[in-house]
Amino acid sequence: MVYKDFRIIWWVKNAHTVFSTIKRNYYLLAILATVLAFAVTASASAQNPTDSIKELHEVTVTSKQPVRTIATSQTLSGADLQALSTTSVADALKYFAGVQIKDYGGLGGLKTINVRSLGAQHVGVYVDGIRLTNAQNGTVDLGKFSLSSMETVSLYNANRLDYCQSASEYASGATVYLQTKRPTHDSLSVQLRNASFHTWMAKVNGQFSWKGWQGFVDGEYCTSRGDYPFRYHSEYEDTVGHRANSDIRYGRVEAALFKDGFSSHIYYYDSERGCPGGIVRRLSDKYTNVGREWDRDFFVQASYQKRFFDKVLFKANTKYANEYLRYCTDYPENQNTARVNNHYRQQDAYGALCAAYMPWDWLSLSSSYDIRYSILKADLKRFDDVKRVDQKLVFAAQMKWNGIQAAVSALHQRYSDWTFVHAGAADPIDKWTPAVSLAYTFHGITVRGWYKEIFRAPTLNDLYYTQVGNRNLKPEDTKQLNLGLEYHWDNRQWAVDAQADIYRNKIENRIVCLPLKGTYTWSMMNYGKTFCRGLNATLKGHYHTKQWNFSLLSSITWQRDVDRTDPTDEDMYDKPICYSPTFSSGITGIAGWRSLQFTTSYLYVGERMWSKADPEDILEPYHNIDMKLSYTHNIKKVSLGLCLEVCDVLDIQYEHIPRYPMPGRNYKLTLSFGV
Repeated sequence: MVYKDFRIIWWVKNAHTVFSTIKRNYYLLAILATVLAFAVTASASAQNPTDSIKELHEVTVTSKQPVRTIATSQTLSGADLQALSTTSVADALKYFAGVQIKDYGGLGGLKTINVRSLGAQHVGVYVDGIRLTNAQNGTVDLGKFSLSSMETVSLYNANRLDYCQSASEYASGATVYLQTKRPTHDSLSVQLRNASFHTWMAKVNGQFSWKGWQGFVDGEYCTSRGDYPFRYHSEYEDTVGHRANSDIRYGRVEAALFKDGFSSHIYYYDSERGCPGGIVRRLSDKYTNVGREWDRDFFVQASYQKRFFDKVLFKANTKYANEYLRYCTDYPENQNTARVNNHYRQQDAYGALCAAYMPWDWLSLSSSYDIRYSILKADLKRFDDVKRVDQKLVFAAQMKWNGIQAAVSALHQRYSDWTFVHAGAADPIDKWTPAVSLAYTFHGITVRGWYKEIFRAPTLNDLYYTQVGNRNLKPEDTKQLNLGLEYHWDNRQWAVDAQADIYRNKIENRIVCLPLKGTYTWSMMNYGKTFCRGLNATLKGHYHTKQWNFSLLSSITWQRDVDRTDPTDEDMYDKPICYSPTFSSGITGIAGWRSLQFTTSYLYVGERMWSKADPEDILEPYHNIDMKLSYTHNIKKVSLGLCLEVCDVLDIQYEHIPRYPMPGRNYKLTLSFGV
């Protein structure tokens, strides 16, 4: 006992020296930790393989244990997720509190997520625990990911808190987790869909389970003209026409394989689409933006997690991604847009190692090291091919004792760029950021609070894009503070989940594009401070009997996101940030009787300013109602299904982006067959 007390005193007295040594040598320590982790793995496997197999199930349980209390999270899973009137992941996320989806309209329109007005680049998107990345522009097009292979879609403000997770998962202002299905038996399902605007879609999903291995193969092909009618009405104009050059053709194939602590995923997406541009006043049937875009995205990833000696968790992640983008406006009939024919090629290699040690049941200590290598090539004039090395290291601790939960972490990030010719690269970014979470649970009620500092590094486009990039950009610094309440109650028939959070976000050195050298020459620069305060609340209720099932899902968001850059600028200081609604809400009701199910969803988004130049430029508030009726009939082991969806029942052609009207009322009829 005296020996243990002596060790504690030594660590307290020398904490500063130890921390300084770690900070100077964390790359060496990360390599040593990797070697040690593999040594422990080999030793444990050789000594007692049966014990390691016996403990595998416990790994899964402990990883999920702290998720629903200490972190602010929202989840759609299982039947609720499939019951929504949705096509892509973006359609599901729009029902979460604090979320704004930017959508350029139609199946082919880019779809990005903004959480609590942090910006799309501050949101990390993960598939089976490994991040989707785009070093070129920092955003993920959520329209490329289907719900047919997803078991759960979750949103975490700040980050999820598992006992063993990668350093990258600590490095975002908000995180979206897409968890794929884990099959329990062999099955095959086929879907055929016909929808408005000459849309045809076919999906095939096969699942298998054999000798402890589970997996699936999911494929999809879709073609659509996207020629939806629109009417654009304002004080000065009244334009009627059909959307032109809004077609899309895409194919997607993905597969996954799982066994115990091992998981893998492979994904391929190929598309060609039109880029219709904004509505042009009074000329929409005569003027056509003939821009075209081609995308080819591929990634393969794997993850392995194992537990040893009942106290040590080890996890390794690896991934390779290859993306190709071509954008072309070089057509003879194009008279109103600059003619370009650009090709972008991006490769990305990633690896992560994480180890967690639990000396007692109530305490977990973990560390993780991630490294990512990205290279971007483009045939732009005067563009230098560039590569980036992104390294992250995190030290974290979590405690759970008598209803009290706490978590602390210190994250170090280092970004280094190199260009291939004499132009030179931006200075490296090297910074530590902390996060602290605290929660207390009693009688089903959880009181929580957390604080997090994080930054987002400038993207390669921000730094190096021809004529626009600025190599002197600083990272955007974000400080988040959150206080919340959460309540869970359930019995055999009823289940209720409710939560409410108040929050405050501050962002400094915001990266924007401004015309510094004249109207036609824009540049990236750090300009601005923003301050956001808000309230998010959600309520879920479930009731079921032998034949009936009812679900109610609701969310509400109030926030005030304002510009605090220049107190002397009376026109802009303390005025709302573009695209940030003050109020939004959503409610979804699901009723099921035997094999019949009806879903209706209502979404309201308040007015948003879209132009700093003129605060009177307002996007009008909108209401959106979707309905879905589905029926399933089983004949022995064969399942037949019919589903009718009506989206935007009121035919309100609202806008997420000015002059990009959404399709309005449209229909989807889906036939499904499964064995």
